[in-house]
Amino acid sequence: MANEKNVSEQELLAKYDRESAYRINVGKWALIISVIAISLTFFQLYTALKGSYVSMIQGAIHLGAGLSLIYLLYPAKRSLIRHKGIAWYDVVLAFLSLACNFYVVYNYEWLTTRALTTGFTTMDIVVASLAIALLLEATRRAVGLPIVIIALLAIAYGLWGSYIPVFGHRGFSWEGLVRRLVYSDNAIFGIPIQISATFIYLFLFFGVMLTKTGIGKFFNDLAFGATGRFTGGTAKAAVSASALQGMVTGSSVANTVGSGSFTIPMMKRAGFRPEFAAASEASASTGGQIMPPIMGAAAFIMAEYTGVPYSEIILIAIVPALLYFSGVFMGVHFEAKKQGILGLPKSELPSFKSLAKRADLLLPLFTIVGLLFYGYTPTYAALWGILVSFLVSLTRRDTRMSIKDLFQAFEQGARVALPVIAACASAGIIVGIVVFTGLGGKIAGGILDLAGGNFFLLLFFTMFACILLGMGLPTTANYVVTASMAAPALLEFGVPVIAAHMFVFYFGIVADITPPVSLAAYAGAGIAKANPMKSGITAFKIAIAAFIIPYVFVYNPVLVLEDATFATFTPVLLTALIGMAAISAAMMNYFIYTPLLIERIGLFAAGILLVYPGNLYVSGIGLVLLVIIGLIQFLRKRKNEPTKAMA
Repeated sequence: MANEKNVSEQELLAKYDRESAYRINVGKWALIISVIAISLTFFQLYTALKGSYVSMIQGAIHLGAGLSLIYLLYPAKRSLIRHKGIAWYDVVLAFLSLACNFYVVYNYEWLTTRALTTGFTTMDIVVASLAIALLLEATRRAVGLPIVIIALLAIAYGLWGSYIPVFGHRGFSWEGLVRRLVYSDNAIFGIPIQISATFIYLFLFFGVMLTKTGIGKFFNDLAFGATGRFTGGTAKAAVSASALQGMVTGSSVANTVGSGSFTIPMMKRAGFRPEFAAASEASASTGGQIMPPIMGAAAFIMAEYTGVPYSEIILIAIVPALLYFSGVFMGVHFEAKKQGILGLPKSELPSFKSLAKRADLLLPLFTIVGLLFYGYTPTYAALWGILVSFLVSLTRRDTRMSIKDLFQAFEQGARVALPVIAACASAGIIVGIVVFTGLGGKIAGGILDLAGGNFFLLLFFTMFACILLGMGLPTTANYVVTASMAAPALLEFGVPVIAAHMFVFYFGIVADITPPVSLAAYAGAGIAKANPMKSGITAFKIAIAAFIIPYVFVYNPVLVLEDATFATFTPVLLTALIGMAAISAAMMNYFIYTPLLIERIGLFAAGILLVYPGNLYVSGIGLVLLVIIGLIQFLRKRKNEPTKAMA
C-alpha cells in the first residue's frame, strides 16, 4: 500500500512538476547513476571543507556531473519515464556533457589567458557550441521549455541585436558570443552557478538529511499539536506544517504533494471543500520558499547580488513571511468559521510529552541558524547542520542511518539539486547576454518610461513581469532574470536595494498560486480530486496577502528592517497584521458573521487602509471602519443566532 502511495505521488509530481519527471526504472544504469551522484556530493563536501576551486573549474565539475545525471535520469519525453532502462543516445549525451565540461577544466589556463590574445581555436568554439546545446536540452528536460525559449531568444538578441530598432546593440558574431557565454565567469559560469556549486547544493543536501532524520514528520506532529484543537484545526495544522517543511524543501509543488498527501484528505474529512483543501495546502507550501531560515535557493543568489549577508537576509525575511502566513492562517480561520468546522479531539492529537521526547530533531535547524547569526559563512553553517543531522539520526532506532542510508542520502542530495543546477546555468546565459549587450539598463529605462514617472505603475509593471516569468520559470531562474532586468528600475526610483530584490523575489514565487498557471494549486487539486482552476482561484484568495505585502515593504521599507526602530516598526507591523485579517475576511466572505456585499467591500477597504504604509492617520480610519463593521455583524449575529452569539 505504501509503495502504491509513493508511485501515485511520483506520478502527480511528474504531471505538475517538470523537475520530478525522471525515470522510474533505470535498469542496469542504476549503479553508474549512483556513482556519479555520490561522487558529486562528495566533491561538494570536500571543496566546502578544503576550499573551492576557481569559479570556472568548480562550476564546470558541478555542471558536468549535473548535466550527465540529467540525461541519465530525465527522458526526452515525459511519456518515457516508465520505460525500463536508458536510451543509447541519452548515454552519449551524458558522456558529451562530462567531456565538454572536462574540456573547460583541462584547458582552463589556455581558455582564460592565452586564448584571449592569440585567438580561440576551432575546437574551442565547437566545444562551446556543443556545451550550450547540451545545457539547453538538459534544462528542457529537467526544468521545462519556457526558460529554454527565453535563453534562445537571448542568444538570438545577442547575435542579431543590430537589426532590432528598440533596445538594439551592435551584435556579436557566433564565435564572439559563445566564447563569452562558456569561457568566462559572467555567463554560464557566472554568479548563479557559482552559488549553486557552493551554498545551494549544501543546503539542498542539508534538506535531504533533515528528511532522513524524520524531521518532516515531526513538523507535522508539532503543527497538529499546536493548532489542531482550534477551529478548523486540520487546515491550520496543514498551514503550519507546510510553513515548517517549506523551510527545508524550498519547492512549492514538491511540498504541496509531500505534505498534502496527508493533510488534504484530513481537511476533506473535517468538512472543508476539496478546492479549499487543495488551495490552502498550495498557499502554505508556496510560502515555504520565503520562510526563514532556509528559504528558496534564490535567497543565496540574492545575498550575492545585493551584497547583504545571508544571515541578514533571513532576518529581513521574517516579517514579510510572518505577514504572509498570518494572511493564509486567517483565511483558513474565516473559512472554518463560515463552514462551522471545529478542531480535532485531543485523543487524535500528539501529546506534548511525545513531542518533547523528539525535540532533539530541531537541533540541526538551531545549529544552522545559530551559526549564521554568529557570523559564520553559509558553507560552514551548512556543513555543521549536515553533521548534526547525521548525529541526531543516531539517537533513536527509527531514524538511525546505516552506511547504506547515508549513501542513499548522498545520491538523493545530487538528485534534488539537478533542476537547480540546470536552471542556474541557463539563467546564466540570459544574464550574460543582459550584461554583454547592456540590455538590463535599457529594459530598466523602458519600464521607467512606460510607468511615466508613476511609482505605483512602475511597481505594477514589475509585478506583472515577475508573475509572467514565474509561470514558466522556476523561482531561482525567475529571480536571476528579474533581478537583472526589473530590479534596476526600482533602484533608479530610489527603492532600497533589499526592498527591490525582495519585491521581485516575492512575485516570482507567488506565480505558483496565480491563475491560470498555478502549478502548486493544480498539484493539490490532483490529490483532493478537485477542480484545478477553482483550486487556483481559491489559492489566490487565501494568499492575497502575498500580492499586497511587497507593495507595503517597498513603500515603507521599515518592514524589511530598513532604518527600523521600535517606535517606527511596531505600529506598522500591528496595523499590517490587522489589515491582513480584514482583507482575508473580505476574500473568505466571513468576519464575525457572513457579511453583506457592502460590508465585504468595507472590510477590504479597511484592510487596505490599515496596511497603507507610513500613515497612522489613514490606518486609524481603517481601524475605525473595521470596528464599525465588526460591531454591526456582531449585533446581526446576536439577533439571528442568539445562543451562538452569547457562546
